Formats: sequence, C-alpha cells, structure tokens
Amino acid sequence: MPGAVVTAWGIRKAISYAFCPSLAKFLPTTIGEFLRTSAEKHGQKPACISVYQDTVKTFEDIHKESRLLAAGFLATGLKPGDRIGIWGPNSYEWYLTMMAASTGGLVLVNVNPAYQVSELEYCINKVGIKALVSAEQYKSQDYYSMVARIAPELEKCLPGEIQAKKLPSLKSLMMISEKELPGTFRLEHVMEMGEEQKNQEHLDECEVRVQFSDPCNIQFTSGTTGKPKAATLSHFNILNNAYFVGRRIGYDQRPPVICLPVPLYHCFGCVLGVLAGLIHGGTVVLPSPGFDPQAALQAVHSHRCNSIYGTPTMFVDMLLVNDFNSYDLKCLETGAMAGSPCPEPLVRKVIKEMHMERFSIFFGMTETSPCSFQTFPDDSVEIRSTTVGKPTDHVECLLVDDNEKVVNQGDMGEIWIRGYCNFLGYWGDEEKTKEILTPAGWLKTGDLGILDERGYLRIIGRKKDLIIRGGENIYPREIEEFLHTHPEIAEAQVVGVPDPRMGEEICAWVRLKENRTVLPEEIHAYCRGKISHFKIPKYILIKDKFPMTVTGKIQKYVIKNMTIAELGLQQ
Repeated sequence: MPGAVVTAWGIRKAISYAFCPSLAKFLPTTIGEFLRTSAEKHGQKPACISVYQDTVKTFEDIHKESRLLAAGFLATGLKPGDRIGIWGPNSYEWYLTMMAASTGGLVLVNVNPAYQVSELEYCINKVGIKALVSAEQYKSQDYYSMVARIAPELEKCLPGEIQAKKLPSLKSLMMISEKELPGTFRLEHVMEMGEEQKNQEHLDECEVRVQFSDPCNIQFTSGTTGKPKAATLSHFNILNNAYFVGRRIGYDQRPPVICLPVPLYHCFGCVLGVLAGLIHGGTVVLPSPGFDPQAALQAVHSHRCNSIYGTPTMFVDMLLVNDFNSYDLKCLETGAMAGSPCPEPLVRKVIKEMHMERFSIFFGMTETSPCSFQTFPDDSVEIRSTTVGKPTDHVECLLVDDNEKVVNQGDMGEIWIRGYCNFLGYWGDEEKTKEILTPAGWLKTGDLGILDERGYLRIIGRKKDLIIRGGENIYPREIEEFLHTHPEIAEAQVVGVPDPRMGEEICAWVRLKENRTVLPEEIHAYCRGKISHFKIPKYILIKDKFPMTVTGKIQKYVIKNMTIAELGLQQ
C-alpha cells in the first residue's frame, strides 16, 4: 500500500498531503529593487517588445522610465501605500505603470478593460483608488467618457484636483493619450514631472522605505455575493511565485522570449509573464492589445519566441488560424496553458504542431499569487492532460472533506494551500478574508481534487458555482442580480454548460413576471453595455418554473442537466 503507515492499531492509509521542498532560496526584495538589479545585469537586452506599438524597450530603458514615472506619480500628490489603478488593454504603458507603481511604493490596482461604468465605479470606491492611469479607448469603449459619466465634475476640474461626489477617493486621471482632455494629466506629462531633481530625490526617500512584505498589487476576483473581492498581494508573493514557476519551466537555464497574448490585468499575464521574464532576464513580447490568434502566431514567427502563454481556448483558436502552416513556430520549446481544463487531444496538438515539447500546465488562483501547482517539462502527455502537476516550490497542499478533516490519499477533497504564495487578504473585507484563510495559514480554494501517491493533483470540479468561460472566472450570482434589474424578469438562475471551444458557456433560466412577454434577444440587448461582454449569457431560456427541493431550494445541477439535454450539448 504506497504511502501507508503501519501502527500498533493496524495499517493507516496515507493522507492527501503534498509538499515541494526546494533548495532554491526566496527572493527577499521588492519589484523596484529587482528591476534595478536586472538593469545593471542585462543592460541593453530587450525586456519588452510591443509589436503593435512598434516599441522595443531594454532593461535599462524600463528602469530609467519607471523611475521617471514613479517620481511623477509622487509629484502629483500620491504617497507610498496609495492605490493607483491601471485601466486598459495590453501595452508597453501597462508594463511601465506596473514597474513605476512598485518602485514608488504604490499599490497597483488591475482594472479589467471590459468593465462597464457600474463595475468601474465599484472598483474605484472599494479600494479607494486615488489615481487612475487609463487608455484612451479600447474596442467600443471610450474610457474618458465612461469616467465622466460617473464623475461629471471631471470636465471642470484641474488635473490632480478631481472632486467627484460618486468617486470621493479619486484625485487624478492620467490618460495614455496625445489629447489634452479636461481634468486629466497626459501620462507623458507625468513622466516629464519626474525629471525634476527634487522629484527624483523624493522618490529616493520613498523607495528605501518600501518593504518586500508591503502590498503592491490588488486584483479583483468575483465572489459568491456577486460583487468582486479585492485580492491583495505583496512584492514577496508575486516576485517569488514568478521566480519559482519560471525555474520549473526552465527559464533559469535559458532566458525566455515569451509571447504574451494573455491579458496583463490577470496574474497569468502580469506575474507569470511580465515578472517571470524580468526575473530570468527574458523578453516579453506583446502581440496585440487583446487576444488575436493571428497576431500571436506572427509575433512568435517574427521575434523567434521560445515560449507562449494561453488558455486552452486561445490555443484552440491559434491552431484554427487559416494560414497556420505559413508561420514558422519551430523556435517554440515551452510555454504555459492555464485557466481551464486542458484536454488530451489539445495537449497533443500543441506539442506536435506548435513544437512545445516542454510546456507546462498551471493551476492556481489570484489569492495564491497565482500558481500553486505546475507540471514539469518532462511530464508525459497523460499527466499534462489529466493533472495540474505537483505543488510549486515551497508550497504545501492538503485535501479535506466537508468537515475539514484530511481525506485519504486517492479520495476527493477540497484543495487547501499553504505557503509564501498565500495573499495578504481581501482589501477592506476582514470577514471574507477569515472565511478563506484558516488560523493555521491554510487557504481554502473551493476547488475539489484528488492527490495521487506521487503528489500529482487531478482537478474534479468546484464546490461552488464558478463558471470558467475561456479562462474568465464568472460567478452566476453577479449575473443573476443584474438580470433581476430587468423590469420584466421575476427570477433568474444562471449555470455553466459545456462548450467545445470556451470550456463553458453561460446559460440563464428566466422566469417572467405575470402576464409579461419578452424575447431572449431583447434580454441580450438589455445586457449589452451594462455588464462585461464575457458575462452576457449565450443561452437564455424562458421558463415557467425552476426545479426545487422540498425545502424550496433551487436545484442548479438539475437546471444544468436539463439545459444540456434541451440544447443537445455534449458533456
């Protein structure tokens, strides 16, 4: 019996516990300090290439420009510990803002570029964002106009002196734009402010006080209440996660050139991409502002990337590009797939057709900085398609039952994580923090899995109703609450249903108010522009009643199964 323990009372089965000790030491430093070290070490080597912006920046460039921008941030009235938001698609300015905020001791708040007005307002107020760095627009979104809809006072304010009734914390809006928009700074002007000697000296004074245990990043993650929670991460959390994950991929043996089509506002992009590249002396290549499969392939082809990241859906889309065979991808060796389950046929295709023999599967969550499990480059196809690997270096894993007792090895249980990667907590929400973090330091992931005798973890599902659509984490409650604002809807229930491309799609069952009539197309139209596009249900089914238990509880699993049968979907 592998792992069993013989005692005076008989044979006790091994428990579901795994730990990955490591000889690799932690990085006890801040992001700003590490950037300085990297600039001294790598100098004129490219650190960031933004293909669509025709921009190439070296390690020295980024160190110099991040200090100018950090000094400029402080000159506008920001102080270490203040929250500064970044709202926009992937760009060099996003990368630079991340480095500058960390250098100045500010807490960077990642704002989803797909957010609508109400979502932006909530996020700014939840964590008290004092300054917001914003793109001019993205897709159909005009960011300045959206901020002005919440804060009409903006157009009459001086830059840095915003006084908005609905956004009491916000003082500065900094636009990544050539336009002089009322009430705003241009980001370029903020950098120019950083050139003044007194502002550089002030930065020096602030930078030495920044500790590696300080918070440096806030990322919003949906909760069962329907309102996003503000997960707070330290320099130590994310620098070390990027370091150890990069080591397991092999970046310490050969510096990476990472094609990064995943969004920077996710940990996948800004931690496992940007920081892993910085730490291991690599180059990050940004193909496009948002995911474009053709642009990603072209970036690999043109810049000879040896690594590429993506969700399973992204890899499916890249493999389906019409002229796929015209791109030379033989330079690829490794990369990462994460965000949702990775089916075996896809894993085999990625290895064969994209030459990614040594790519890794990642598993984690924002609250674990984000990666807690990872496969090894020489793991078999079977392991990479059926498990998420072993714990990352210095991380423990425990599986427990509904009574929070450790389950036997091979039995299913909720995945708990403990280690340096566990976040600081939810900003301004001590109660929610206590719900997820135990007094002994274990973080309850809410995911169910099985650990085998080798320490490999197989993901079974989620305890709660989280939907993962193309790598986006979506909680049904948030969508249900929005649908309830429709004047004709009495009740709504949302579930995830299987989809061959996205992994899951959103389905809403809707019960209308008495004697009311509304078509699914009209409900779709009602959603557009009010909630993020990825939260809009693909399927809307009008129902007279919902399946319920005898005690009156909605049976969501019955709704899901009935939907699959009704729509003819495949599990």
